[in-house]
Amino acid sequence: MKHRRIPKRRAAVAGGGIAALVAAGVTLQSANASETPEVSAPKALSVAAAGKLASTLAQDLGGDAAGTYYDTKSKSLVVNVLDEAAADAVEKAGAKARVVANSLAELKSARSTLKADATIPGTSWVTDPTTNKVVVTADRTVSKAEWATLTKVVDGLGAKAELKRTKGEYKPFIAGGDAITGGSGRCSLGFNVVKGGEPFFLTAGHCTEGISTWSDSSGKEIGTNADSSFPDNDYGLVKYTAEVDHPSEVNLYNGSTQKISGAADATVGMAVTRSGSTTQVHEGRSRGWTPP
Repeated sequence: MKHRRIPKRRAAVAGGGIAALVAAGVTLQSANASETPEVSAPKALSVAAAGKLASTLAQDLGGDAAGTYYDTKSKSLVVNVLDEAAADAVEKAGAKARVVANSLAELKSARSTLKADATIPGTSWVTDPTTNKVVVTADRTVSKAEWATLTKVVDGLGAKAELKRTKGEYKPFIAGGDAITGGSGRCSLGFNVVKGGEPFFLTAGHCTEGISTWSDSSGKEIGTNADSSFPDNDYGLVKYTAEVDHPSEVNLYNGSTQKISGAADATVGMAVTRSGSTTQVHEGRSRGWTPP
């Protein structure tokens, strides 16, 4: 794979992950004596396996990692990097490398600018690894004057941000399947729960192992970790710290939601559906579950 060279930069950003590469996640390359080693093709990975590898690579690459996402068509993990050396390490691990211009530190700085200069009701912004930008979205309630302000701020951020308009209207709540962010990472809220009469939400443990404080898509802080388990189990429990509606429902990404009416232990072969902010809604059957 051939990559455009971009000067190597280091970003002082908290890692999203787990310790160094584990042997099971590495594919060694065979080399000819007189030629450059062949590049391994990206591995086909499940969503869970891709999440684990993403956390591992984020920790191993440090500031050279610039976000990850799961390619549902090829079932491969795509890792944004800043230079060719990092790209080689990613490909040796079985993921697909993508050289990009913006570091996570630069994107985090862009979000800080938006928070300071463009905190407008009816807007949200999220760091999108597929575009390597902070995507700012304004709903139909944003006025022409407010749109002008947003345009000025976003234009000032150059290639680090882009502005979009949506016909809908944002409401101040967060449900299952919605995006949550923290530091340099992005995950999905699993679903809202109650513990001891207090509101919490469940998410993935490979997310809470590297991130302790969470925000919604607008950048507002909503919760901090209460419990986390990974890799023996893969779950995280986050306690709400902000006054935000947290309904017992899941976003189905077709304009509707589904209410959670109860809970039960999963059995092998049971039909299951999951919803996430990156890969959205998928269905399947349980192949087994071990209680944490």
